[in-house]
Amino acid sequence: MAPTGSCGGSRHDRNVPAWFLTITSGLTDQKDQAARASRKSKKRIIGFVLLSATIVSLFFVPWVLVWAWIRPLPASNEAQAEQAVAYGFSGVVVYVDKHGEPPGTYTAGWHDPAKMVPARADAYFKIGSINKLYTAVAIAKLVGDGRLSLDDTLADLLPELMGRIANTERITLRMLVQHRSGIPNYTDTPDYWAHPKATFEEKLALIQGAPADFEPGEEYAYCNTNYLLLNRIMEKTLGHGSFQFIQERILNPLRLSHTFASIQDVDIADMMSGFHQGHAVDLKTDDIGMVATAQDVAVFLRALNTGELLTEKERGIYVSIYEFEHSGWVPGYASFALYHADQDAVVVSFYSTTDPDLILWNLAEIINGRIARIIARGDA
Repeated sequence: MAPTGSCGGSRHDRNVPAWFLTITSGLTDQKDQAARASRKSKKRIIGFVLLSATIVSLFFVPWVLVWAWIRPLPASNEAQAEQAVAYGFSGVVVYVDKHGEPPGTYTAGWHDPAKMVPARADAYFKIGSINKLYTAVAIAKLVGDGRLSLDDTLADLLPELMGRIANTERITLRMLVQHRSGIPNYTDTPDYWAHPKATFEEKLALIQGAPADFEPGEEYAYCNTNYLLLNRIMEKTLGHGSFQFIQERILNPLRLSHTFASIQDVDIADMMSGFHQGHAVDLKTDDIGMVATAQDVAVFLRALNTGELLTEKERGIYVSIYEFEHSGWVPGYASFALYHADQDAVVVSFYSTTDPDLILWNLAEIINGRIARIIARGDA
């Protein structure tokens, strides 16, 4: 029997017969052995489940992304563009402008596969949300001119929207530019890209009366509705289309003549074909936003980052509201306008195929990273 007060027993043990303790001790040992066996069994089961889950998850890993990430860098950006086409992009255009070196354009794949036209360096491309950079610059200029204030509310600027959009009296111009308004994103509505809308009213109707995603200014959520409203504000302030202002105050000073508001403004034969996986048709005739050449976007982006595009006052405003590079996506077209400050290099890349799972988008981002590494290595 264990001593009273010891770790092996208690004061109640002193009146218990020895034979009883022997029997119960044996039973306890058996229970301990059974418990240990049960724990081992559970561990084996858990291990098997985890192993099975790992094997199953590996089956669904997009290995093309892993391979694109780990394979050795090619000798040049031209070779990297060719690799991109091998991954499934119909066509690729990459424009590189590194300070102190002549700019270069690298192409691969097709401009128009149906007509067997190779990818063209001067192709027009749908730049998607890269156009937000142009809009943000235009807003900074209008604020600098004193025609708008960043503290103006949506209720002040577009009073007709009161009752149609929540919190109009609390949402400011600054919040719209910075994606901090809480207004729902109209392109997130079900099947939007299968049936995109053409007019302001059609787009706004998709989220009209919907509750706010969050209180104005409290969070960030990327939202195309914000920029839909900014363009309407610009039109009302200017008395004419917002693109006219962009052309007068941004494009013309930079001598950019290959940037347009719509595919309606260009020869459709000069538009690069675009494809969305699961849809066999060429999407280049879908009229969705601004179009431009890679070179025009690159010249704009360099001017934005180096200060040539903005006065000191305008730059102070712009720095407080938006970013200095962007990407864009519409069905068939993924575009990237990137500035690598450490290399003082602008890279604009166009990829003319998209997919519903955004695997190709992630692949394009990997390729963009590899292009940056090739530039840093000093190869063209």
